[in-house]
Order: sequence, then structure tokens, then C-alpha cells
Amino acid sequence: MLDRSRVTQLSAAALLLALLGALTAAVLQDWSWLVDLDARGRTAAGDVSGATMDQVLLVVEDAFNLIAMTVYTVVLAAAMFAKGHRRAAGYVVGVMAATALATTGLKAWIARDRPEWQNLDALHENAAFPSGHASSAAALAGVVIVLVLMLVRRQGIRRLVITLTVLVALVVGLDRILLGRHFPSDVVGGALLGAGFVLLGLALINPLPRSHAHKSEPLPQALPSAKRLAVVLNPIKVEDVDVFRATVTSMARDAGWQDPTWHLTTPEDSGTGQAELASVEGADLVIVCGGDGTVREVCAELAGTGIPVGIIPAGTGNLLARNLQIPLYIRAAIDIALTGQDRAIDMVKVSGDAAEGEPDVESHFMVMAGMGFDAAIMEGVNEDIKKRVGWLAYVLSALKSLMFPATRVELSVDGGEWTKHRARMVMVGNVGFLQAGMPLLPDAMIDDGQLDVVILNPRRFLSWIPLALRVLAKRSRTDDTINRMTGRTVSIRAAADAPRQLDGDSIGPGREMHMECIHGRLLVRVPR
Repeated sequence: MLDRSRVTQLSAAALLLALLGALTAAVLQDWSWLVDLDARGRTAAGDVSGATMDQVLLVVEDAFNLIAMTVYTVVLAAAMFAKGHRRAAGYVVGVMAATALATTGLKAWIARDRPEWQNLDALHENAAFPSGHASSAAALAGVVIVLVLMLVRRQGIRRLVITLTVLVALVVGLDRILLGRHFPSDVVGGALLGAGFVLLGLALINPLPRSHAHKSEPLPQALPSAKRLAVVLNPIKVEDVDVFRATVTSMARDAGWQDPTWHLTTPEDSGTGQAELASVEGADLVIVCGGDGTVREVCAELAGTGIPVGIIPAGTGNLLARNLQIPLYIRAAIDIALTGQDRAIDMVKVSGDAAEGEPDVESHFMVMAGMGFDAAIMEGVNEDIKKRVGWLAYVLSALKSLMFPATRVELSVDGGEWTKHRARMVMVGNVGFLQAGMPLLPDAMIDDGQLDVVILNPRRFLSWIPLALRVLAKRSRTDDTINRMTGRTVSIRAAADAPRQLDGDSIGPGREMHMECIHGRLLVRVPR
């Protein structure tokens, strides 16, 4: 719907409004087949009559009257405006206002009487055709569907919301017939009117956001650029690879880039080889679309090359994107990758031991590393549940791992003396905010050349509650429950094997991790 041409959108709107015109003609001429159809409304209203059912129907009527629909419209438009989607806010207001005005105008012109069998409680005496409840409900349902298609990534959630929205619109239309407020043709006419204006609005008021840089001056270029673009894509992270390719290619052309070359990740290579090939081919910009693991591999390979990386967050956590204020809405993220400014950020080199017979760990991270509770969460996530409910899978895993046993650890910062601690979790971060905006490392900055360390050791199950409150309040006090350190290098030694993770990916159990912050190692595209 959103990606269709304006001609297609106008044609669909014209078809619906033409059907409305034909139905209007039938109403004005009292065509016999329509009179027979509308007469069935009396039977339907009589079949469900009863005090309890009437009360339910009246509640539905009040929930979707003019005042209620105005409130819903204002709230939805305000939410879009607050999120920076100003064109979408205008689309909401425009469609709903135009539908209401057109409904009022048609009612005045047709001047059709209400059914004589309507519910006697609070009789409606204004014109019947088309149904205002039906037209506004259809318009609001269409607007919500457009916004869901535009903003919601997960297909399962989109389908659920769209199904519920359509059901609500159908219930409102059925309510008008069962209360005897309208003939069936009034409801159909209202639905056609509302749906027609939804499509007409799409053609006239494109709700998709403009480029975030459309009012900005062009960025200066130190060297001439051939505008060669490469995309590293984890294909399992997008629902339709062909649609994603078409979207990126179209937006790249609009922004002055060449058509991109495409490099798809595989189970054997999650981004390293693809990023290397893109750099060898002379890409001036590499866009990576995937989860935190794919982003980490591509960033590590391109670090130090001077090739900027544009991030299209398509995973569950998307922590690097969140901390760089890159939106999760895919079109907006593509726009920032193509038209944003480059920022030099830190990368962290990691080494450590491994299980017997396995090679030692030699890797990197962009966001965080952890040992203990947080790594146990990552290990415990059920991938099937994660695919269905997203980040809630981490919540379920966290609940199971809350009493991960404390262990003795030693830490050395910047090569200094080793200090001893008891901890359920040690986290070393390059950014300040984790899942759900948790400010676990509030002083961390991704370009300050420093690593921030937090050591957590809640003694009992209920101790997690005051600990979480302290974290959310960003309190600086430290004690045996929460301790903080900062340095360019951090080394951790545990008394026993403990689970470990880098940017949300488990790297297996071990006893040691050594981390070094490499200042300004990578260029990433961020909003202007």
C-alpha cells in the first residue's frame, strides 16, 4: 500500500468512491433489490433484542461517537508528531477530518430517514446515509493499518494489530445495524467512504518521513567520492529481501548514490568476509542490516579503513543503533545511513581463555561485554520464542537466571593492582544504555576512549528491586552491591568458569577477559 505508485493509490480510491456513488444512486432511486436488503436489518435487530445486549451495543455506540473519534484522532496524531513523524500526523488529521466533512455533506444531501425500528433509547433523528460511525471507524482503521505497515517491523505483530483493527471496524458497523440506527446500505456506504479517503489521503499526503537532511546544507567532502555503495545484509532479519533491496536502491538513487552491491551473510560467515569484499571492491559506504552480532562483525572488519558504516537495526536488541540515536524504523535508518554525518567511535579489543582444546578468544565488541548473570541470560534465550516475541524472550531468560550464583572475581584497570570482589555480574561497556533504556553505565560515552565497568552483587532475590531502582535513578554511590570503575584497559579473572558474552552473543564459558579500548577506530553514520 505504501510503496504503490500515486496512480495506483488514486485508482484504488476512485474505485471505492465510484462504488459509493453507485450505492448512493441506488439509495436515491429506491432500487428494489436495495430496499429488500435493507429490510433485513429489521430482522437482525429483532433477533438480538434484549436488555443486556442492548446495553452492550449502546456502549459500543458511545465508544465510537463523534467525541470519542475526535479524541482518538488527536491522541494518534499527537503521538506521531511527538515521535517526529509530522507528515504521518498530518495524514491522520487530514483523512479523519475529510471523512467527517464528506459524511456530513452526504447526509445533508441525501437526507435519508432513519429506520423506523431503531432502538428507542436516545433516538437519532439526523440523516441516515452514510453512517458516520461506520465511515469514521473505517477511516481510523485504515489510518492505523497504514501506520502499522509503516512503523512496525515484525510481521506477526502487524498481522495481529491489523486483524484487531478490522474486527473493531466490523463490530462498529454491525452495532449500527443491530441497534436499528442504520440500514445495512448506510453502513456499507460509510465503510466505502472511509476506506476511499484513506487511499486518497495516501496519494495526496505521503505519511512517509522526508529525509532528515532535506533542509540541511550538503556536508563538506575531504576527498571526491564516486558514491559507491555496498550493503551487507543478514537475509533472515528482513521479511522480504526483494522489497528491502528495492527500498534501499530507490532511496540510494534519490540520495545520489550508485546502485548498491549486495553481500548476504551466511551461517558460516556472519559479516566479516562480506565486509572485507565490500572494502576491497572500493565501497565509499557500507550499510549493514542485521542484529547486533552482524553489526559487530562488519564494524570490526571495517575499523581503521576509513570507510563509514551505516547501520540498519534489524535485530532484537539493536543496542549500538539505540545509543547512536539511529531510529529503528527501517526507512529512517536507511536515510541516515545515506545522508547522515560520520562520527568516529571507539571499538574494544577482547582476548580471553577458552574451554580446553579450544582456541583462545580473540575478538572485538562495540557495545558491551559481560561475565556472569547477563551472559547467562544470553545463553538461556530460546531462539524459537525470540523469533515469536522478540525482546520478551530475554525477559523470560532473565527471570530464570536471577539467582545466578555469585563468584569471586579480580579486576585490574589500566594495568593497576588487582582488586577482589564477589559478583553475580561484571559488565564492561562502551555505551551507557542497555535494553529498555536501562542506564546501567550512565557515564559511558562511545567516543571518549574509556571503558566503564559495573559490578553487581545483589545478595538475595528481592535485592534486585532496590538495585534496579538505584540504576534507574543513576545514583553514583557505590558499595558491595554495586561498584563502578573506569579505564582504557580492563582485565577480569574469575575463580571458576563463568558464561561470557560480547554484544549479546555468547562466547562460551571461561575465567578471563582482557579488554582494550581503541579510541576513534570506526566511522559510523549518525543523524545530523
